[in-house]
Amino acid sequence: MKRIGILTSGGDAPGMNAAIRAVAKTAIHHGLEVYGIRYGFAGLVAGDFIPLTAEDVDHKISEGGTFLYSARFPEFAQEEVQKKGAEQLRKHGMDAVVVIGGDGSYHGALALTRLGINSVGLPGTIDNDIPYTEYTIGYDSACRTAMDAIDKIRDTASSHHRVFIVNVMGRECGDIAMRVGLASGADAIVIPERPYDIEKIANTLKQGFADGKDHGLVVLAEGVMSADEFKEQLAKYAPDLDIRANVLGHMQRGGSPTVEDRVNATKMGNYAVNLLLDGKGGLAVGMENGKPNTHDILDLFEGKHQGDFSLLDVNEEMTKD
Repeated sequence: MKRIGILTSGGDAPGMNAAIRAVAKTAIHHGLEVYGIRYGFAGLVAGDFIPLTAEDVDHKISEGGTFLYSARFPEFAQEEVQKKGAEQLRKHGMDAVVVIGGDGSYHGALALTRLGINSVGLPGTIDNDIPYTEYTIGYDSACRTAMDAIDKIRDTASSHHRVFIVNVMGRECGDIAMRVGLASGADAIVIPERPYDIEKIANTLKQGFADGKDHGLVVLAEGVMSADEFKEQLAKYAPDLDIRANVLGHMQRGGSPTVEDRVNATKMGNYAVNLLLDGKGGLAVGMENGKPNTHDILDLFEGKHQGDFSLLDVNEEMTKD
């Protein structure tokens, strides 16, 4: 193996640049040439490749987003388009590829491996929704951003004796909501994976004010419903409460990555290159007990992410009925 490529696909996540840096610097250490593939699989098919040196990536570890850019490219699900991507890699002398992204990106990595270009996937998504890994790149940073925002929201909620419904990202996964809700002292955390009792939540909020609390907070995962919809439901059971809806949105994808995201992205990027040097492909790198591990990408398509629902249980135990 003499030359490898790196691409980022799907939604951006803090720590992607740290992963790119780790892949590039590890590959260069082993005497490989490294090329960045811009705009994900769309750039792969278009041949948008740029050489990367150690100097190009050195300072990227602290930057959010992805300097290789990302783009949605559903056309890569088509076999003919996949073959065009593989042809571009061979045309540019690429022997292997590291793909950083979510589950959709892994489909592309597997397709390239089947076409003779060994590819390894790294879990780059703030949602933390990929099976067989305790952690995805960007998750910790997204939680930090959401927590910081909720701390500020609580200040204004307390000043006006209001209830805020704060909608956080995560697609169909409630991991961000659970972790941030517990860290923010939420009165209720609502996630897609568990049923909820809207009347019970309303009673909890009303009792909190009756006991002297000056605000209420509900952290709502986006996979449940919108903050405005939840506000309307809640208002039916608590018409006397001043309820506001807030959507944090894409701010959770931005910002400088946390220490955890930088360190874990670096460990996984380094691990991915060593897998490729061993001639392995079609694998997804994850984290288990703080150490990188691997699973066949096919296993991920059949598996299901298991969230840490103990966070929800702890929060519920500390909340008055």
